[in-house]
Amino acid sequence: MSLEDKNFTKYLNRHELDAAVQSIANRLNTDYAGKEVVLVGVLKGAIIFMADLVRHLKLDCEVEFVRLSSYGRSRTSSGTVTVIKDIQADVRGKHVLIIEEIIDSGRTLKFLYDRLKSAGPESVEIVTLLDKAAKRIVDVPVKYVGRPIEDQFLIGYGLDLEERCRNLPDVYYLKYPN
Repeated sequence: MSLEDKNFTKYLNRHELDAAVQSIANRLNTDYAGKEVVLVGVLKGAIIFMADLVRHLKLDCEVEFVRLSSYGRSRTSSGTVTVIKDIQADVRGKHVLIIEEIIDSGRTLKFLYDRLKSAGPESVEIVTLLDKAAKRIVDVPVKYVGRPIEDQFLIGYGLDLEERCRNLPDVYYLKYPN
């Protein structure tokens, strides 16, 4: 059974994703040249975006991961954020870049942003491949955006449907019946 049979349609192809990643990397390479940088990827979704992004960076950077939960296996956030895996790096005096694949409500990201900010870094900025600003409930300062997107349920390139489909090289959206 193909994705189209399951009501999914291609939204962004691999070339569009590559261009967005390269654009973000170019900005980061300029803005953080010569600085100590810690990349904090939000598992599981950001892993593919972050891997592609790191390959384009010319920065001296540490790579860390955090795993938070607010969705579980649901398509909507519960509103309660739980830390499942925390970072190990000391971020004091360093520039921290939070790497997300998509931002919806902003609740989870705001929790992580505030938590990292309280650890004494030089700066904390948010980097996202996809920004679904129409769904924003909590204000978060997103500095680097690959693509603003409409309010659609997406899968592929790290985005999942009940922990599946993350490995798809393109991004697909769910078509709802008319």
